Amino acid sequence: ESIHTMSTDSQSTGSVYLVGAGPGDPGLITLRGVQCIAIADVILYDYLVNPHILRHAHKDAELLCLGKHGKTRVWSQDEINQTMVDLAIQGKSVVRLKGGDPSVFAHGAEEATVLAEADISFEIVPGITAALAAAGYAGTALTHRDLASAVALITGHENPEKQDSLLDYEALARFPGTLVFYMGVTTSEQWVTKLIANGRPANTPAMIIRRISCHDQQTIRCTLEEVPVRLAGPPAIRPPVLTIIGDVAQAPQMLAWFESRPLFGQTILVTRSESQSKDLIDQLEQLGAQVLSQPAIEISKPDSWADVDSAISNIGTYDWLVFSSSNGVRHFFKRLSELGLDTRSLAGNKVAAIGQGTARTLGEFNITADLIPVEYRAESLVESLKPHAEQGESFLLLRANRGREVLSEGLVSAGGAVDQVVVYNSNDTQSLLPEIEQKLASGEVTLVTVTSSAIARSVMNLLGPHPGNVQFASISPITSETLRGLGKSPEIEASEYTMDGLVRAICENK
Repeated sequence: ESIHTMSTDSQSTGSVYLVGAGPGDPGLITLRGVQCIAIADVILYDYLVNPHILRHAHKDAELLCLGKHGKTRVWSQDEINQTMVDLAIQGKSVVRLKGGDPSVFAHGAEEATVLAEADISFEIVPGITAALAAAGYAGTALTHRDLASAVALITGHENPEKQDSLLDYEALARFPGTLVFYMGVTTSEQWVTKLIANGRPANTPAMIIRRISCHDQQTIRCTLEEVPVRLAGPPAIRPPVLTIIGDVAQAPQMLAWFESRPLFGQTILVTRSESQSKDLIDQLEQLGAQVLSQPAIEISKPDSWADVDSAISNIGTYDWLVFSSSNGVRHFFKRLSELGLDTRSLAGNKVAAIGQGTARTLGEFNITADLIPVEYRAESLVESLKPHAEQGESFLLLRANRGREVLSEGLVSAGGAVDQVVVYNSNDTQSLLPEIEQKLASGEVTLVTVTSSAIARSVMNLLGPHPGNVQFASISPITSETLRGLGKSPEIEASEYTMDGLVRAICENK
């Protein structure tokens, strides 16, 4: 085992990290890989790297995509090598981010050699190679105590500049285990013919896996002789593709957990504000959906804190503080802290939350809601607070700059004393993100989530001509009614008016 060392002069240069990003799922990158990305000044990444992985980079990092076939100019290997060297000489910390593992058909050895010859410090960070991921995500195995005691990783596309192939097809045909061919879509006729000609049975089980661990993973079970035909289509199977050949490829369908998830194959557009959408996105992704985020509402601080500050200075005069959203909770407590105060200031107040989500956010500030209505809607909150209003108790409603007046009017009508202050602004997003517009135009989006009437109005304005056959999932009857008033009846409506209820409704109606 060799260890790369530096000369004294190279101590002033930067370092290069050859990092494996894994096969597609952004959760499959190693912790060490994330650490390297987080400190990098420049990241040179392959187009197959999931862009979500780049979120680990710091905000000032320079991100350079090395090109995509048929889309943008693809960098040559010489350009990549020279750029790594040049950046390191400038003192930069550089990550060369590759799909899969740097040392498995990914030019890792060539790039490390260039760096070593230039006397530049480097580190090779392993990644999960496609074959290992394919075994797990397609529901098979590479080795099996009864079926295969060895595995061979083989390139289906050797360097065309080599005079002679390094592959011994006679030995591969006799290989007592699993063969895994990387790439090789356009050359499949050649390597399949050679394997069969050298004695590998034509009916050997095979499994073709495209875009391993991605939301649109595709798995085709066939025999060895059928591989070229299935790749050619129709429809043609385009790279990235990996082919597993051997008895392990006939694993029972019940093991294919990844493609069996309830929302696999769906592309869902989440339209909540960025600060509120994480839990919903996580749930949908866990269930197999590709999730896109296009906030329909932009959340910001109020135009003035004067009314909020005045209410806080008189906080002891209110019996109840009423929060109708998580955004209201966060903005109120942030302002409380900015004024040098904390939750001790609320010792004399009771607190109401419109739903479990808002109550959980209160819990982040060590506040337990005294009242949560059965249903997540303003009407239900009014009914729950009505007995207190009838006794003449006072309420401070901490709200957005817009929204229905149901809560205020209902409490006043019941006899309560009500003050309202705007703790945050909620404004419509004015335009779609370019990548979202492209996916809508191409028909890739299958479902749009709508979680409030304000979001419903903004979404319909944002989407314009795009909705087409896209289905809508609404969180409540009130939100559904708003959508219908805008000309779009939702196909899905939650029976429990929460994010969990919305997710359940989507799964039940998939």
